[in-house]
Amino acid sequence: MTKEKEIDLIVIGSGPAGMMAAGRAAELGAKVILLEKNRKLGEKLMLTGKGRCNITNDERDLRVLVDSYGKNGKFLFQAFSLFGPKDVVKFFNGLQVKTKTERGQRVFPSSDRGTDVLKALIRYLAKNRVEILTNVQVVKIVRRGEQVKKIITKVNRERREFVAQRYILATGGLSYPETGSTGDGLAWAEKLGHKVEESSPALVPLKTRETWVKDLQGLSLKNVEIKIKGSQKKESSRFGEFLFTHFGISGPIVLDLSKKMVEQLKDQQEVKIEIDLKPALDFNKLDQRVQRDLNKFGNKALKNSFEDLLPRRMIPVFLRILKIDHQKKSSEVTKEERHKIVHLLKNLELTVIGSIGFKQAIVTSGGVSLKEIDDQTMKSKIINNLYFAGEIINIDGPTGGYNLQLCWSTGYLAGQSATKI
Repeated sequence: MTKEKEIDLIVIGSGPAGMMAAGRAAELGAKVILLEKNRKLGEKLMLTGKGRCNITNDERDLRVLVDSYGKNGKFLFQAFSLFGPKDVVKFFNGLQVKTKTERGQRVFPSSDRGTDVLKALIRYLAKNRVEILTNVQVVKIVRRGEQVKKIITKVNRERREFVAQRYILATGGLSYPETGSTGDGLAWAEKLGHKVEESSPALVPLKTRETWVKDLQGLSLKNVEIKIKGSQKKESSRFGEFLFTHFGISGPIVLDLSKKMVEQLKDQQEVKIEIDLKPALDFNKLDQRVQRDLNKFGNKALKNSFEDLLPRRMIPVFLRILKIDHQKKSSEVTKEERHKIVHLLKNLELTVIGSIGFKQAIVTSGGVSLKEIDDQTMKSKIINNLYFAGEIINIDGPTGGYNLQLCWSTGYLAGQSATKI
């Protein structure tokens, strides 16, 4: 076993939080080593925004931004104050990555290539002389008293020890395990004495009991509203884009509600949701609209009367659920049947029975307890030379760039704090 010379800082994990932490610390003069178990840096970063890399959300109001992360959001006040969305955009612009802002304030590289973001970060690390070691498997983190004393690793079958004054854990959670997010850092944190809140998949596609969704696989519905049936809480509904899959449902509004439904499924076998296909119209106005359409297509069969109301692919499925004779003339539809049509347009029900798990979850809910991390520095309250950054901590946000912003901000704060004695 060889022993390395002591350095200022070791960062474990080369995701967005780890690269930002290492680069920022080195920029401030620290001698930094970045350890990564994969062959390449930023494997998971390349999956964000479907390969386009949704680097942040351009929300300028700090309180609104913080509220987007739910009850734990206030933990991020300091990190966002130090390095918020506008700072992230300025940072990447300074690295020659031009950006653009799209619907929902989502910020992307103008090139639509996540590789440009990764290359910029690698240039940032190189400029500040961060030593990068890949294919390094951390075997053990050794604690003595209130300090981490060393890290024992395996590199090409050779065991090596790394010693530093300070350490940052930025290993992510459990989502997309093929990218290396296998929960290693959570296990190490627990062994070091930290409480780790139970992890579950978040921003994850959901499975439904109804099999007719398979007939609509790939169909995207825009400007619809979904809500968890029986809940009157505002946070239990979402408006926007919805997607059918071969196993169930996905799309931004489903992903944003998935965490809540996964939590409910721990205590119950199923969760009912309702889709409002026409949220801009109340029951009476929609009833008038349907009545006009039925009159317009009066001599045609009912199955040919929904072209102005629904996507063509959805009509046969809608009629099967409706259970009204689809060969019936539109002009012969009764008031009771018309109200049935309106009700289904406003309350299309689906039964969620599970998620597809961490394999395709965008982020992990759960992680190192925030009560044991100093929100002003990201330093452990248990071990005085250990810091955390990114998805490993117990906080996550909605879709739209929020989770990468969390990584940039906590990584920046941890890297900067770890340079101060």
